[in-house]
Amino acid sequence: MPLGRTALQVTPFGLGSAALGYMYEPVQRQGALDTLRRAHELGCGFFDTSPLYGSGLAEARFGAVLPALPRASFTLSDKVGYAIYADSPLPDEGAPQPSPSPGKDYSYDGTLRMVEGSLKRLGLDRIDILLIHDPDEQIDEALAGTYRALRRMRDEGVVGAIGAGMNHSHLLARLARAGDFDCFLLAGRYTLLDQTALADLLPLAHERGIAIYIGGPFNSGILADPYAPSATFNYARAPHALVEKAQRLDAACRRHGVSLKAAAIQFPLGHPAVVSVLSGARSVAELEENVAAFREELPAALWDDLRAEGLLAEGVPTPQS
Repeated sequence: MPLGRTALQVTPFGLGSAALGYMYEPVQRQGALDTLRRAHELGCGFFDTSPLYGSGLAEARFGAVLPALPRASFTLSDKVGYAIYADSPLPDEGAPQPSPSPGKDYSYDGTLRMVEGSLKRLGLDRIDILLIHDPDEQIDEALAGTYRALRRMRDEGVVGAIGAGMNHSHLLARLARAGDFDCFLLAGRYTLLDQTALADLLPLAHERGIAIYIGGPFNSGILADPYAPSATFNYARAPHALVEKAQRLDAACRRHGVSLKAAAIQFPLGHPAVVSVLSGARSVAELEENVAAFREELPAALWDDLRAEGLLAEGVPTPQS
């Protein structure tokens, strides 16, 4: 699928790598490498990473796999903004917990240094997509520094597309109006439980030809298993009202003989601005489960029933509409 107005192609199913960089719990090196290789075998040609994930560890794990693959067989999205440079030490592979979150650097020179570090860890000579990572309260600084550096790299062919990645759709909409961006990664704000982006970002992106890829389609867990005692929404304990809604969504899916995971991971692609959905995985088994959910056939009547039950608003686009 084309990435907006660029010459890049992405697969509708993409693999995110926060989990492979020790997000919340360790993932051993061999298991991570096996997961990356298996994703490619299953037809996933779109990968997303960041220096933030394990302070460079996720990138280094990609660097142990991607250089051996045909370069035309995958598109890589990476990010810049967290202060991890070429000379920043990698955490010990056997560390019992992730490294603490680093500070941020949205300066022009800092951006060039951070990208140099990413290329070194990845073992690649170019990055397809570079995103400004989480400039939540530093939008102006990021536009003055990082954005200028990314535009230069795009002009020079070091990267194929530039954008931003964050959890706040209204801030991505602000960036869309302020600069010449190709794509955005939006996490958690266009899901079966949260369609915030439908009001501010998605129509604007579609109008301007900015491609959107969605992260966090399960809202950190609740849409994967709404009956789990510790179900989370956006990485915090899920409120009772959301748990109840997620369970109603699950019941509706069951009546149609399909899984809630399948509905959750496929739903974002109903919007014409969305080109791919990223799903994380800690193991080959988890990856295969997510791929199976993505490939599951969903009846059009499911979306009709969700609307009829008030679980999906009228006018929200769905994969069959």
